[in-house]
Amino acid sequence: MTTAPRQTVPGTAGTGGESPRPPAGAPGTGGTAKSRRPRSYETLTGYLFVGPAVILFCVMGLYTVGYGFALSFATWNGFTPDWTWVGLDNYADLLWRSPVYAPRVRHAALNTLWVMIASPALTVAVSFPLAVLLNRVRRLQSVLRSVYFLPYVTSGVAVFFAWQYILQPDGAINYLLDSVGLGSLSQPQGWLGNPSTAMPTMIAVTVWGHVPVAMLLYLTGLQGIDRSVLEAAELDGAGWWRTNASVIWPLVRPITAIVMLLNLRESLQGFQTFLVMTNGGPGDHTNVLGLEAYRLAFLKNLAPTLGLASALGWILFAAALVLALINLRALRSKT
Repeated sequence: MTTAPRQTVPGTAGTGGESPRPPAGAPGTGGTAKSRRPRSYETLTGYLFVGPAVILFCVMGLYTVGYGFALSFATWNGFTPDWTWVGLDNYADLLWRSPVYAPRVRHAALNTLWVMIASPALTVAVSFPLAVLLNRVRRLQSVLRSVYFLPYVTSGVAVFFAWQYILQPDGAINYLLDSVGLGSLSQPQGWLGNPSTAMPTMIAVTVWGHVPVAMLLYLTGLQGIDRSVLEAAELDGAGWWRTNASVIWPLVRPITAIVMLLNLRESLQGFQTFLVMTNGGPGDHTNVLGLEAYRLAFLKNLAPTLGLASALGWILFAAALVLALINLRALRSKT
């Protein structure tokens, strides 16, 4: 039994014909109003959830960034009611004009450059072989991974004070050297008190803090490599060294770029390690740009140098931005 479709006649008002029923969801229908109501409720709920974060970002992010940028064109000690606008004088004083600040900034820039060269290179040189060895371990891998990651999760200030005790004249390093018959290498002034060993020691401590994250990134990359690629290399007669140098190292090159970028940024802007362990000493042999900006901002006894500190901070930001763009360009050209 088949049912013939009912022929509907378009009705008009006053004719008594049945008007066609508009499809659900058509504009101006009750279904649309019902569907819009929940959508509006969801939109309002989303705005309520995101709103506090947006307000916090505007207050703590955009406002402070704009405030700091404006402050870099003024002199202020943080307590007087008014700023004194000086234009680009703060940048000129820091870079070449002031006989007081420019030499200190150049010396700190040279120290920072040494850290920027040595710290990323040593971090990669230590973390990649360590990740390769850890990736080959079949037992207690999670325990060893936690042990190697321990320096990163330990409180920074506590670790820095512990390093100070270890590097003192009567600390563990000198005691160990004397115990193994290498007392001639020990430092009577302490490893942080000798100007010739202070900066290399600080670089070593910095690398020690950067290795855990870099090693974890390399380990993640190594565990994502297709085993068939390594088996093909073995079938072609490649040994352990050849496989790591010619197969694995090119495959983890993007991770190397990320590690280099993170370490460059930290070496350029980070100063907490130097502040706690040496405060820039002995003399200014471990003074870096981040520490110099901190001194200009907070250690000048109410001198109006907050503008100089802000200008130095923006110079560091510009340098970090240029390095990041160069790194991204190099990474794109290699991939």
